[in-house]
Amino acid sequence: MPGHKPWLPALATDDKSSRLYMKPPAFGYEAPTSIEQATALLSMHDGDARIIAGGQSLVPMLNFRLLVPSVLVDINRIAGLDEIRDDGKGGLTIGALVRHFQLEASELVAARFPILTEAVRHIAHLAIRNRGTIGGSLSHADPAAELPMMVQLLNGALTIAGPDGTRTVAARDFFDGALTTVLDDAEIVTEIALPALPAGAGWGFKEVARRAGDFAMAAAAVTLTQKDTLIEEARVAVMGVHDQAIRVPGAEAMLQGAVADNGTITAAIAAVREAVDPDDDLHATAEFRRHLIGVLVGRAIHDAWHRAAVAHT
Repeated sequence: MPGHKPWLPALATDDKSSRLYMKPPAFGYEAPTSIEQATALLSMHDGDARIIAGGQSLVPMLNFRLLVPSVLVDINRIAGLDEIRDDGKGGLTIGALVRHFQLEASELVAARFPILTEAVRHIAHLAIRNRGTIGGSLSHADPAAELPMMVQLLNGALTIAGPDGTRTVAARDFFDGALTTVLDDAEIVTEIALPALPAGAGWGFKEVARRAGDFAMAAAAVTLTQKDTLIEEARVAVMGVHDQAIRVPGAEAMLQGAVADNGTITAAIAAVREAVDPDDDLHATAEFRRHLIGVLVGRAIHDAWHRAAVAHT
């Protein structure tokens, strides 16, 4: 994805000319046709191999030599990783090779998780959404990417394959910080499970970027369910204002069991601003981002409550 990433390491330079590299280093190439082959190749190269799927984050990092792997393992030939499947319980199972545009265009996603459809529309530009994959975005763990926030909001779980078999990790436990996850060097995300939202859940999604397609300065996503006149369940997630996308339990606690009036929303906004730790960069100050995320959370809560109220009538 295009945009400035202040948390990335300094760009490598040529010792002889001090010019920035703009082409990738030489690397080997493997194209396995099974998960077992792919994880075996990653294990064989002992941390010196990288997975390539859509390449929308990897290729720029190779060009700037932020990564210098000895081999790329192309997983695009592995069957079954590019499907969106009904789990039979009102949720979805999404293969790691599902492109962003598949999510955006899927009628099944729109019916089950309209907030996800809305969020994906904010990812970069169409050309990038045509190639970028959900598994790649989650594994890259960019603090200003929409999908890491969304899988946490939606209580997602990731299936991870390695040389010794598979394991399942809740989305809330998958991210360790900026560009860091719990994946071992020989592991691959294979699918993401999203359980059904509660019946009648309302949703709100708000994002601000300087230009369409730029990385977001901040974004907020909220779901609410209503019982009688009270909020029965609340979920609040934010991104672009911390070293990773996060859920905000403090704000959720302020909303749970309350009426979505001005006092409740103000308390939830205060909890969000207290929980985040934004950085200064060339796009905005930390103070501005902290203010902005509060505004976005307030608007997302308002939208979610309105949709929940409509569904409840």
